[in-house]
Amino acid sequence: MRDEFESRESWPFECLRCLHVWEEDYVVRHLSDGHGHTVQVWLRHGVPVQPPWSGPCCPACGSSSLTSFPPGYLDRHPELVAADPLPPARVPALPVEPARQRPAVRAGLPRRLLIVTGLPVLALVAYELYRYLLISGVPPPLTSRRRRTGPATSVRTG
Repeated sequence: MRDEFESRESWPFECLRCLHVWEEDYVVRHLSDGHGHTVQVWLRHGVPVQPPWSGPCCPACGSSSLTSFPPGYLDRHPELVAADPLPPARVPALPVEPARQRPAVRAGLPRRLLIVTGLPVLALVAYELYRYLLISGVPPPLTSRRRRTGPATSVRTG
């Protein structure tokens, strides 16, 4: 059987950069299954959010350097609460430039492959031409034939 209940928690925060103090309200759903596993789901305005200790940001300046107070601390110290709530920090939007079209560049791999295979072949052809044409003047015969200079052999029948 699933056990389920909700609780409301208020977390007071103070920004260490601009000293702004505020409080955020959360609804915490405590869920457990029949196997003894429990889960807490934190909600703000009905939307699941990260727990308050996992990196909130200051609504006034956007800083993430914050400290939190114990629950109910601001109720006991009303002098810390600002009279006027500060509007959220405005971040100027940078103008968006259209992306420039760059000419398509072929990869250098085919050129390198041609160089790697072409240079040795060119060197081999140059060496063969030098060896056969310039050194000896006449290319060597393709096959060498031996002449037989001995008596002809006959087959004897007997």
